[in-house]
Amino acid sequence: MNPDVLEKYILEQIKDEDTYYVLLDEIQKVDDFESVLNGFLHIRNLDVYVTGSNSKFLSSDIVTEFRGRGDEVKIFPLTFSEFYDVYTGDINSAFNDYLLYGGLPYMVILKTDKQKRKYLTDLFETTYIKDIIERNNIQRKDVLDSLINVLSSSVGSYTNANKIANIYIKNVSINTINSYINYLLNAFIIEKVQRYDVKGKKYINTPYKYYFADLGLRNARLNFRQMEENHLIENIIYNELLVRGYNVDVGVVEIREGDKRKRLEVDFICNEGNKKYYIQVCLGLETREKTIQEEKSLININDNFKKIIVVKDDIKSWVNEEGIEIIGLKEFLLNKNILN
Repeated sequence: MNPDVLEKYILEQIKDEDTYYVLLDEIQKVDDFESVLNGFLHIRNLDVYVTGSNSKFLSSDIVTEFRGRGDEVKIFPLTFSEFYDVYTGDINSAFNDYLLYGGLPYMVILKTDKQKRKYLTDLFETTYIKDIIERNNIQRKDVLDSLINVLSSSVGSYTNANKIANIYIKNVSINTINSYINYLLNAFIIEKVQRYDVKGKKYINTPYKYYFADLGLRNARLNFRQMEENHLIENIIYNELLVRGYNVDVGVVEIREGDKRKRLEVDFICNEGNKKYYIQVCLGLETREKTIQEEKSLININDNFKKIIVVKDDIKSWVNEEGIEIIGLKEFLLNKNILN
């Protein structure tokens, strides 16, 4: 824990001009670790990798401390493809486990449902929540707990601090709710997604959607209840798109029906450079009415970027008469180049 001892030890290991790699875990436990790391910047043959507590080292103020002098690499939980690569059962069992227990690597090692549930529940409470409370000196753990439960229950639904304060957590200020949401964002437990007006070409400030970085943690928080499959699949696809390097928004398409204006939703708008994709997510297109419902927002977007509907069904991808590509969920998750 002594910065002088740590620095001296590392420097003693450098014997020549070869490149040396230093991996430091839980660096925030070292006093004045910023000075130690800054000292390493001047050693040309030293390549340093640092990890630390979610709530302290990776928070925005520490990232700012090293801006321009290093690269931040965000490590995601396993994608379904990565999870399935090391899973011992069939693909359907793998997906059901992934949907329920998420993609934290330790899930692949644990054998029983009891072990998996206990691990996720304990991890959320003893690591994530404890870190957030200590880091931000939170006095109202009851409010934080209630907020996490609300966000867990509303995955894939629009919400904001006003709604939460007025309906779910009363007698608590909106500023407090917003602060607690930001603490969860900084700890990488949740991700906030903005709405984008496709025709107006502008962002809509509020409300937002929130997705969990790992579904296993979300499900553990709700004691593995409230397993609305369509919202959980949305969450999986959102995380998959982030891992693939896309900037992701949720879309709004305004249309006129008679003398009324109506807003239709596009589940995801994905951008990467000059590429753009519009994606709808649903369990299936079992009726013509359901197909029309899912197509409606897409066919009212007047540009030539690819439009896609991802369905849970195990199907071979095809393009319908509207030019919309229909892709099965597992094919979408297993083929990282499917959008191209």
